[in-house]
Amino acid sequence: MVSVPSARAHSLGAQNHSGLPVPNLTHGQMAVIADHRSAILAVASRQSITDETFRRLLNYANIQYSYCLWGIVPGSVEDENSPFNHCSHAYLAALKALLLHLTEDGNNQAAVTLAGAIELDMLRRNASLALCVHSGGSFNTAEVVPPAWADVFTHPPSLVLFGGVLLASSCAGAAMLRLGRSRKN
Repeated sequence: MVSVPSARAHSLGAQNHSGLPVPNLTHGQMAVIADHRSAILAVASRQSITDETFRRLLNYANIQYSYCLWGIVPGSVEDENSPFNHCSHAYLAALKALLLHLTEDGNNQAAVTLAGAIELDMLRRNASLALCVHSGGSFNTAEVVPPAWADVFTHPPSLVLFGGVLLASSCAGAAMLRLGRSRKN
């Protein structure tokens, strides 16, 4: 397993330890948790009584998910070279921690059932065996992990996505300018 010091080498800035610790997950577990993201959030949304840990984990997962552009960047979960992989580790680790928190007392049967289904899925996929450079260390709810924006230029799938968005925006802007000019005439 990757040691904590090597994971710290891939983080940005000083580590803030004022939030809740969020244990990381393996690269293989990421895909499984990503596939069950909606189900985890559905179980969490039905939680009538919440505590501070629940709220902080859910908030952190949502913030990280938005920082990772809502998972729309190709390869953000599967490709460890993606500039969005590290931030994807963070939001998926938070979702896993949230689900485990919901199962702690055993009273939330929906959470227990979902955790069992996810565990079986992880076993079927040998998810605990697939590691990547971001699989070590842990996260903290007080420290948001941004994407590695500078690496977008060296990651072809990300470059294609953002280049396409830029091209579409430029074309839409040009079309609006033409439409505005034609209406004046």
